[in-house]
Amino acid sequence: MSEVFVKNEKSYKTKKIISNVLVYLFLAAIAITILVPFYWMLLTSVKDAIMIEQTPPLLFIKPSEWKLLNYTSLFDLVQSGPRRGQPLFPFFTYMKNTIVISIITTIGTSITTILAAYAFARLNFKGRDVVFGIIIATMMIPGEIFILTNFLTVNRLGWYDIMNQTYMDAILAMTLPFMTSVFYTFYLRQTFKQIPNELYYAAKVDGTTDFKYLLKVMIPVAMPTIVTIIILNSMGAWSAYIWPAMVTTKDSYRLVSNGLRGAFTDTSTGRTDYGQQMASATLVTLPLLIVFFTFRKQIMRGVSRSGIKG
Repeated sequence: MSEVFVKNEKSYKTKKIISNVLVYLFLAAIAITILVPFYWMLLTSVKDAIMIEQTPPLLFIKPSEWKLLNYTSLFDLVQSGPRRGQPLFPFFTYMKNTIVISIITTIGTSITTILAAYAFARLNFKGRDVVFGIIIATMMIPGEIFILTNFLTVNRLGWYDIMNQTYMDAILAMTLPFMTSVFYTFYLRQTFKQIPNELYYAAKVDGTTDFKYLLKVMIPVAMPTIVTIIILNSMGAWSAYIWPAMVTTKDSYRLVSNGLRGAFTDTSTGRTDYGQQMASATLVTLPLLIVFFTFRKQIMRGVSRSGIKG
């Protein structure tokens, strides 16, 4: 009997070791897949044109061989072409636009998400679950399908005028269509539903209105999840590319993602300066990394509080 137990224990330990090895190998593969593009971006940003075009490509260069000219020349003025006299990469203009869009979109999304999640979690009205099910079903529709209808709506509202678009028109066109989020509504609703009903009933007995209960109880309790939504939405707005490029008619209205695509290509030759492009991409990525590592605990706490794990 003891021999059978020993064999079973050894077999269990062997399977557990193999399982752990496979899990760590999988995680290592995922980590490498994610980190390699960042490493290549940083490496390219400190190469000169000869190093970038070298075949086979250099996978490592010594710090003494780094070329920091890609960073220092980002704010030089263009010497020829239609953009003559303008900054090679108008970093501060793009950053201002991106920050404005991120703030407006995040505030709008937070308000609509909190109100919708509260309604679907606590208010009892006819057809609530049916309506929520229909809204959740829209998550299966690719977002690209809505681009055409959103663009037609923006155009009818007069916010897209090739000749006379103002900065405010561009702001409205880039923000209003994206001030709602089905996923964030579902995400926050899960947290709201974990708050005991007894708190709600006690508040109603005391004469507290639904809106006051939302402000005084629901939002403070669900603050980790709300902070997560704010951070993730801001990062999404920061990285937006297709929509801002479609609804803006002037380069000075666009975001950093749009600027990274076209600022370093010579229109006469079609040649792209990848060193400067990667240097600017590094500068643009740094704020996102700082925000993520600063608030990573809040993000993890928000995920655990919402009940969405995996």
